[in-house]
Amino acid sequence: MTADLAADHPQTLPRVYLAGPDVFLPDCAARFDSLRALCSACGLIGVPPSDGDFEAGGSDDERAARIYEGNIALIRAADGVIANLSNFRGQEPDSGTVFEVGFAIALGKPVVAYGVPDGSYAERVAAAIPCSRDAAGITRERASGLMVEGLGQRLNLMLARSADIEPSAEAALRRLAARLQSSSSSPSTCSST
Repeated sequence: MTADLAADHPQTLPRVYLAGPDVFLPDCAARFDSLRALCSACGLIGVPPSDGDFEAGGSDDERAARIYEGNIALIRAADGVIANLSNFRGQEPDSGTVFEVGFAIALGKPVVAYGVPDGSYAERVAAAIPCSRDAAGITRERASGLMVEGLGQRLNLMLARSADIEPSAEAALRRLAARLQSSSSSPSTCSST
């Protein structure tokens, strides 16, 4: 994955950072190629996360620093973010992706998420972990007594309220393209694939 696609594309097209745990997939290169093709169909430039020039070697800490710094720079340079917020190793999205969403929001960049299961977060947790309602009607984990966030949101409210949520990567890109193009007064060019 390349850290800077600017030399390959005109600067007039909006750049979209492709956040998600897709980097951990054995076929991540093919996955990002597919996402970049969807971006192109929407008049966007898809920018995959940096691998921190993994081949350059160095200690794990040095590689981690390069990946972090590379992705921070890519998000700063992007016009928007789509984020795969599917469950990752449990009932929550990948924590690195969640950080990237928060960072992009803090920079004032639009974020559209996909991969979020249907139903509320509380319903999904209660289906996976023994829970019960207390006297006040609050759902709590039986073993720990921890409250399970309710409010009917599909994710933790900080994610659900900060990012638009669409059912697929393609729908997320269409929505983001429309948002970016409406802010630049350019007509939408996103075509169905």
